[in-house]
Amino acid sequence: MLSTLLAFLGACTLIAASPGPSTVLIIKESLRSRRSGLLTVLGNETGVFVWGVVAAFGLTALLAASELAYDVMRIVGAIVLVVFGAQTLWQARRTKGQPETVGEAAEKSGWASYRGGLLLNLANPKAAIFAMSFLPQFVPAGAPHLPTMVGLAALWAVHEIGYYSLYVWFVGRMKAVLSRAGVRRRLEQVSGGVLLLLGARLALES
Repeated sequence: MLSTLLAFLGACTLIAASPGPSTVLIIKESLRSRRSGLLTVLGNETGVFVWGVVAAFGLTALLAASELAYDVMRIVGAIVLVVFGAQTLWQARRTKGQPETVGEAAEKSGWASYRGGLLLNLANPKAAIFAMSFLPQFVPAGAPHLPTMVGLAALWAVHEIGYYSLYVWFVGRMKAVLSRAGVRRRLEQVSGGVLLLLGARLALES
């Protein structure tokens, strides 16, 4: 069981290290404040846990089997990414010519940050399908399937909270540099562009 858990945590680390929409959003929100970044992480990992539980009950198999359901979620996910990307680019445009110092960035409500992370994860059909294929590989032979998968889903989410908190901490440590108007605007432009491209790619996938 110990070797299985170590292999599972190693796989979780590799998954978290792979750049994706969640990573972009967490870094973007961390530019606002550590609080926004951490709440975005919590929202994202709530989504991870939800998909893990859904996979444990076998419901994601329905999504994988239904082309229509998958396409609907894919389009919704693409729209979410495009909206987030457009909002980020608009924010970068608004701050142009308006110098900022540390602590002067506009704060979002805690709920908005949490909701953003949760929505981005739940609107991604790939996250659902991945959870369904990933978690069963680490259920030991003879172990009760449902509680073990739910436990693994919880461990996955907690592990990623710790991992992504390092991103939030690093951005916070670099706040003095990253909060300068020119640097912050450029980072927001890059983040917004990446989110738009990811949304377009998701929409165009067959």
